[in-house]
Amino acid sequence: MSPDIKDPIQSRVISAADREQLSAVFNRYAHHEHLGERYITPHEFLQDYLGYLRGDNIDPTTLDILSALVDLNKDQKITITEFINFESLLLASDSLYRIAFQLFDRHGQGFITFNDFQYIISATKQFKEFPFNFDSEFVSTHFGAKRQGKITYKEFTQILLDFIDEQTSQTFRKFDKGNVGYISLKSFEVILKELRQYQAAEFISTHLNDIVKLSCSTVSPNQISYPYFTAFLQVLSNIESMRKIYLAVREKKSHTYRSSIITKEEFLTEAQHFPRTTPLQIDILFAMTHLLHKTHSGHDIDKEYIELNDFDLISANEHLLPYRLRSEIVDEHYKVEHQSILLKVLESGYRFALGSIAGAVGATAVYPIDLVKTRMQNQRSTSIVGERLYRNSIDCFKKVIRYEGVFGLYRGLIPQLVGVAPEKAIKLTVNDFIRDRLTLDDGTIPLWAEIMAGGCAGASQVTFTNPLEIVKIRLQVAGELQSVRRPAASEVVRELGLRGLYKGARACFLRDIPFSAIYFPAYSHTKKQFADEHGYNDPKSLFISGLLAGIPAAGLCTPADVVKTRLQVQARKGQTKYDGLIDAFKKIYAEEGWRALWKGAGARMLRSSPQFGFTLLTYELLQRSFNIDFQGRKLEGSKHVDQQQYSAKTRSSILHSTNPDHIGGFHLAEATFEGIETRFGLAFPKYKTTNSNEPPSVIPPLTSLLGVPVPQLASPK
Repeated sequence: MSPDIKDPIQSRVISAADREQLSAVFNRYAHHEHLGERYITPHEFLQDYLGYLRGDNIDPTTLDILSALVDLNKDQKITITEFINFESLLLASDSLYRIAFQLFDRHGQGFITFNDFQYIISATKQFKEFPFNFDSEFVSTHFGAKRQGKITYKEFTQILLDFIDEQTSQTFRKFDKGNVGYISLKSFEVILKELRQYQAAEFISTHLNDIVKLSCSTVSPNQISYPYFTAFLQVLSNIESMRKIYLAVREKKSHTYRSSIITKEEFLTEAQHFPRTTPLQIDILFAMTHLLHKTHSGHDIDKEYIELNDFDLISANEHLLPYRLRSEIVDEHYKVEHQSILLKVLESGYRFALGSIAGAVGATAVYPIDLVKTRMQNQRSTSIVGERLYRNSIDCFKKVIRYEGVFGLYRGLIPQLVGVAPEKAIKLTVNDFIRDRLTLDDGTIPLWAEIMAGGCAGASQVTFTNPLEIVKIRLQVAGELQSVRRPAASEVVRELGLRGLYKGARACFLRDIPFSAIYFPAYSHTKKQFADEHGYNDPKSLFISGLLAGIPAAGLCTPADVVKTRLQVQARKGQTKYDGLIDAFKKIYAEEGWRALWKGAGARMLRSSPQFGFTLLTYELLQRSFNIDFQGRKLEGSKHVDQQQYSAKTRSSILHSTNPDHIGGFHLAEATFEGIETRFGLAFPKYKTTNSNEPPSVIPPLTSLLGVPVPQLASPK
């Protein structure tokens, strides 16, 4: 039986996935049936669905312990009810503690016995190096002298934190063999490495000796006293409390002047309002930041100060805990839901302006390809006197330069730029606007919503696209006949009139709606594939994503583009005239065959793919550069993670799952498993013990499953 997971604020914090969606995902993995009810085995859930502990030589004890987390009834069958309950458990405000409780509640009774506690602690990697004394006063105090106490969930939350301190204290006493109240600096390093590695950032581990020299008040800096030992560990455990002190000081200073720098004296004064923070802890904290600033600047710094980003540099994996990840999603969703009408208008206008610039850049970059594409599509199968025929796109390109010069490749560019600004701007703005409104509470957006947003964006742009296209096309084909005077754009507009400017609009809809419905979802998913381990997209990945997404979108919509071109070009003497969309399709197929409908497909893909690559690259980089906050949703992949801030272990972790089957709370499953180690230090071995005399191979980090092999434990009776 699991602890009560009802959460009064859960519904407004982040909603669970739809039950039908969860059922659909469950059925894809539930390959067993018992008494008419489908189920997944715990091992299948962990390995096949969550993707943990896959491979050979996996430690069976670790596999059993972590698999049992989801098996709430402890019957080796995960039913749809347990599947949904576990997803809700991941969304609870105190999910980290609840999951840890599930870890210890091995029999699903709703409480923890001494045998449960002993079994789980004995399975951790720390136990092999530093066995915990289960005959200690700590155990007697919490479980009773006869070890018959039953620990409830709320009691467990406090005991777990007390255990971390007790385990560390026991280890200190083991190194303090003379019982003098001191251990060596080397012993302190070992304790940090083996017991508190999850709290010690790479910078602290590397510069530990210097930090101790700057902050330790003992006669010999190589001797670590117990008070200094506990103060150091409390700093590592309470980085978030230190951050709150910093923010409190900065808030008070904001009424006089804005500065991100807080001096040690200011920090110490404010810390008096935080009773668990001592001057010794502050000495240790500022020793860390002093070395941090010295290392980054390359020279010694006299003044002791701290800045906000310093906390991320020394806080190891605190920023990766599920509540931090979820709070980012919740904060963003709250801002979007409560964004004022004025800010929505300003944000749309801002996006429209940036889209205009991005569209102009993209159009200019590929305009010569667009001109060649148009002339190839307008070329009829029958030859007419005075009309130059092109064998292929390359031949067309050469002849344009030969007869019209290089500037001939840019014929019609000016009206294109005049029209492409609102065209691309409204497409990007509408797509972003609808995506924001259809994005779920957990920050994800269903595929159907992506397609709908793209389709609406394509439909909205036709208002600007059709007049632009018909003027551009007539200017582009005007140079094909040497004997005909080339008209100006204003002449074409006057000749067509308002209704004529929307000739072929239905074909334009037929092309632009499916194009955008294909392009934007493809771009979004391609972006995710090219993002780094933290979901960040650099400029190169943005351009490649835009390029690749444009290939299927442009290619599949070519027939509609051919029909649109034929309808919008003024037919010359001897050429077939078309009376609408369906008539054009029929006549092109009857006179020229189905291949004619795919004319210019290559040039269209060559033009559209790089054009949207340049356009989306420019659009996203402009948003990142200006970085104006309208209290709306941030661009996906725009959050940069400084590679110097985090260790290789952290950079290799992907905590917010991109698996499409990980919906609702399962997005945070990996982060929650990581948090079990990051917050509580409960690391389990991944591989079985090897009997080989060869040194073990390097084991890559796998969220909370870091560790070294331990002897397999026999389950207690």
